[in-house]
Amino acid sequence: MPSFTHFPQAETQFPQDKELCYLNHAAVSPWPACTELAVARFAKENVYSGAQHYPQWLQVEQELRERLAKLIGLSSTHEIALAKNTSEALSMIAYGIEWQAGDEVIISNQEFPSNRIVWESLSQFGVTVNVADIDKQDPVQAIQQLISPKTRLVSISSVQYASGITIDLPSLSQLCKAEQCLLCVDAIQSLGALPFDQTLIDADFIVADGHKWMMAAEGLALFYVKGIHIETLKINQFGWHMIEQRGNYDSPEWTPAKDAKRFECGSPNMLGVQALNASLGLLLDIGIDNIHQAICERTNYLKAQLQTIDDLCFISPENKNQARQSGIICFRIEGKDSTELYQTLMSRKVICANRGGGIRFSPHFYTTKRVINRAVEILRDLV
Repeated sequence: MPSFTHFPQAETQFPQDKELCYLNHAAVSPWPACTELAVARFAKENVYSGAQHYPQWLQVEQELRERLAKLIGLSSTHEIALAKNTSEALSMIAYGIEWQAGDEVIISNQEFPSNRIVWESLSQFGVTVNVADIDKQDPVQAIQQLISPKTRLVSISSVQYASGITIDLPSLSQLCKAEQCLLCVDAIQSLGALPFDQTLIDADFIVADGHKWMMAAEGLALFYVKGIHIETLKINQFGWHMIEQRGNYDSPEWTPAKDAKRFECGSPNMLGVQALNASLGLLLDIGIDNIHQAICERTNYLKAQLQTIDDLCFISPENKNQARQSGIICFRIEGKDSTELYQTLMSRKVICANRGGGIRFSPHFYTTKRVINRAVEILRDLV
């Protein structure tokens, strides 16, 4: 088995407990040390000088927007907004579209609740949610079979949170355009782990919280709105922050901002901005292509080690296309209750998740062989 790609930054940026086997980046990632430092500096600044340097905070916020744009393959921040989380961003889309009774939305049967509940809530407007079964069929083909003249929008996770199935987004986008329906992508399990090029995907909306593969704090998310929708997506939250002349507190006249900031109604989460900006700076310096290659190395090695355990069955399907390989491996042990096994693994400091009817491991680019080997040996000991 070839050695892992080594990143000099990893040793200093991730000084985790040596007994800890952290394989849960698809849920909540540890922060890198640079993010801890950025947040600590920001906290100290607030204690000793308050908002004296607020203009510099705004510069950091702008840098974050630029980094988020770069992360999805764009150069302009015009279409970039900051939301509190993925669910809020999806809700702004769902309640910003002018629906007609009989309209249809398509999702898959493997979506995280955030990308299901919000669309189901539209039943009050006569909107129907159709669910594509992607368990044993190509996701794009499964969605195509459900598209009808009434389909207004397809909302899909770029990587499914439990199985790790990845979606051929360029092909799905072409299908949506041919059928004249919108494409919304929940990219929370992609961004920070897999390359994402909006110039090829051409989605109408992209949403993703920053606390998973982007390795930052909960409470701040990317909300991308394609330019042609910025002025047509209905605004449902209003405040001082979403207007064109932000900072003009005296004028009784106002208009919504001309860019995606119109979807940011109030004061920004400056603490979250500091954290996400620092984490993205590290990831972009290393390079998302390099990070994805490293994740593939680690998931391939992890899967090979797991295959040596008796009665272990993979829930995650085999992905022969490395360009779309995710960092998620989900499995179960015949005759073992997955919930009990998960709880025992956690008690032994193997940090993982209980998802999709099994145990989910999700290493990141910095995960070492020692961590993977230790986790597998603990699992072997338990079964």
